Amino acid sequence: MRKAKFDPDLYFDYRDAKSLQRYIDAYGRIEPIAKTGLSAKQQKQLMTAIKRARHLALLPFVA
Repeated sequence: MRKAKFDPDLYFDYRDAKSLQRYIDAYGRIEPIAKTGLSAKQQKQLMTAIKRARHLALLPFVA
């Protein structure tokens, strides 16, 4: 996966499962910050969005 360029306006929406799927590996785990290339704040927002989407059954917990 390519590293994302730093974008201060980047926003992760938990309802947009297709864009969140990019940051989940084949086993259903969230990609680490070294692979995503996001800042710590963006990584935390990403994790929160993925966890919300999983809770609402928009994303699977495991693949």
